[in-house]
Amino acid sequence: MSAKANHSPHRLSEKAFFESSGSALKDPKLRRNFKRAMNGLMEKRRDIFPDASELEETRGRAGGIRRKTLAYFPELLEKLEANCESNGIRVHWAETTEQANQIVLEIARSTNTRLAVKGKSMVSEEMHLNAFLEKHDIEAIESDLGEYIIQVVNELPSHIIMPAIHKNLEEISQLFQEKVDPNRSSESAEEMTATARLILRQKFHDADMGISGVNFAVAETGTLCLVENEGNGRFSTTLPKVHVAVMGIEKVVESLQDLPPLLKMLTRSATGQPITTYFNMISGPRREGELDGPEEVHLVLLDHGRSKIYEDELLRETLLCIRCGACMNHCPVYTRIGGHAYNAVYPGPIGKILTPQIEGIESVGYLANASSLCGACVEVCPVKIPITDILLRLRRNRVRKKNARHWTDLNGGKSLMELMTWKGWKQVLSQPSLYRTQASLLSRIGNLLPAQIPVLRQWARSRSLPRFSKKPLHRLVEEAGIDHE
Repeated sequence: MSAKANHSPHRLSEKAFFESSGSALKDPKLRRNFKRAMNGLMEKRRDIFPDASELEETRGRAGGIRRKTLAYFPELLEKLEANCESNGIRVHWAETTEQANQIVLEIARSTNTRLAVKGKSMVSEEMHLNAFLEKHDIEAIESDLGEYIIQVVNELPSHIIMPAIHKNLEEISQLFQEKVDPNRSSESAEEMTATARLILRQKFHDADMGISGVNFAVAETGTLCLVENEGNGRFSTTLPKVHVAVMGIEKVVESLQDLPPLLKMLTRSATGQPITTYFNMISGPRREGELDGPEEVHLVLLDHGRSKIYEDELLRETLLCIRCGACMNHCPVYTRIGGHAYNAVYPGPIGKILTPQIEGIESVGYLANASSLCGACVEVCPVKIPITDILLRLRRNRVRKKNARHWTDLNGGKSLMELMTWKGWKQVLSQPSLYRTQASLLSRIGNLLPAQIPVLRQWARSRSLPRFSKKPLHRLVEEAGIDHE
């Protein structure tokens, strides 16, 4: 079976986010799947960090390393390019995702590539690389099991570490039976893994190109580092004749000594593991006398708004992220609506601060409002990104934009019902007698309203409602004998 990669770049819109969020909140199966998965991940992270003081010390070290990188960011990128080139890695710079896609296409055409196997890469998702290559008659198949599952059903990842976390075993089993291999039993995880392995091993053998992401790139040695559990990344980067690594420019680090603290925090924060099964270090193509490895290695360095982010002292903290996903696992919003509700490559807290900055605050700034500002993401971030501070900055920036519509603007294209509601609110609060009448009425029937009004009833399904006092505030003040004139 050949998995198609034809999901097209999604359309980000505030309306689509509200609709998909509402649908997710009303999906009990999705809520159960996420509750089970997120609770398990939070428990594993808690168990792997039993010593709070040691955790804070390691977070401080990891965050210090990433901030040191940003302090010398331009110099380190130039050093990375020079050392990669001296190792035989061809370095390409791309300001936009369109340029990055074109670079990969040109490499594919120059090597007569018809089939590419891919290790897990969020940057390639950011580029919508699979769909782009398919338009040019090049098959790109995901080799990470989670990515393979969602590619088969033509979905985007719902989590940056575990792409198919929104599906349970029964759903995945049914998917394999219907779309992968109806002739093989797929009732257990082991059977499904064996089925995928049979398909993917042949793809590894036949592929002309291997594509991967990059977790860390070491400037002093020109080394590309990949973290994985399944071994598919190693297959993708060694069996095909050509290896193309795509990387966001922020993934650079200064030296090999920087890797252990970052790797420790990445694996433990992501999945609660002390270390992953595989840690790959690639420093060039196959050399004379070596038995395996690609004949060509290319590194595509993608900017896509990152240089602009770097210009702001607070916003540049976004670039510290090591893509562990811990902020998602602990976010009360993400864990209730899931990743697909965001309609974005990067969901959850990191997506709320990264996506508006790379896609445009005017068009995607609404994501910054999809937060309770509880700070859970900040508490668990392994490099101490001040996510809530960045969210507040993005909210202010959106309001200040010339074409942005503030929530108090009654002429900004709102619905008639919403317009009338705000005008009614204005009338009530501007007339004391009317306000007192409304307050007295709400104290008597306010607690009954959500059950009687369809819009409120639906809104209340996923919220703990405040209770109206039996007496309005002005009545309580009067009874207490407090002079309020």
